[in-house]
Amino acid sequence: MIIDTHCHLDDNRYNDDLDSVIKNARNSGINGFIIPGADIKDIEKIVKISEIYDDVFFAIGVHPYDKDGFDEATLLAYAKHQKCVAVGECGLDYFRLPKDENEKIAEKSAQKRVFLAQLEMAVKLDKPVILHIRDANEDCFKILSDYAPKLKSGAVMHCYNASPLLLELSKFGNFYFGIGGVLTFTNAKNLVEILPKIPKDRLVLETDSPYLTPTPHRGERNEPAFTRFVAKKMAEILNLSDAQVAELTTDNAKRLFKCF
Repeated sequence: MIIDTHCHLDDNRYNDDLDSVIKNARNSGINGFIIPGADIKDIEKIVKISEIYDDVFFAIGVHPYDKDGFDEATLLAYAKHQKCVAVGECGLDYFRLPKDENEKIAEKSAQKRVFLAQLEMAVKLDKPVILHIRDANEDCFKILSDYAPKLKSGAVMHCYNASPLLLELSKFGNFYFGIGGVLTFTNAKNLVEILPKIPKDRLVLETDSPYLTPTPHRGERNEPAFTRFVAKKMAEILNLSDAQVAELTTDNAKRLFKCF
């Protein structure tokens, strides 16, 4: 059994064949799926998908780029749903900051405000957090170091970016590391090198479908069935069997999200 801990099954690219995508994944040994929240406008669609499929769960949250739609009351209402297992994906993304210095400062401030609000939600709900961190390692490290004692249910760094600084958060014991298709890329040297340094009981698998399609399907739409390619590459790097990687990452996902 393999669990895809991060797949955007609500994406419009699955509108015509979602049932086939999920069946294909199950036939490939993937028996668990978590849809992260990104744009609050999609929350109802996410919930409906989770209600159709027994092995699909979801998280409530907004991506940094969708921060303007953040509405705590709306998200908290959906947090009561039995299929809601986490808060996020939330965090900081400085990849597309404005060039004007004042606008840049304002954007960072706005992202931090919404990020902190979602961390507080996770504390209040006692749910794990799905983190999105891009080009913002230092700011995220400071915030998460401060919040670590409060995040009793833990957190996972979605699409862990191989940052040695962020790896230091593993010392708190409640931070997990989401590994996806990037691990199979030819330019993933940093991630390949740091992977063995991550505590094995903190590794989880993901695809970020329909994005970041792993080798050998680069250029195609990503889907949860391709998690097996990430698992195989992880097994190769860690000198483990495919079965061992499936077992340890599944156990970790179950411990973190308390489902499946």
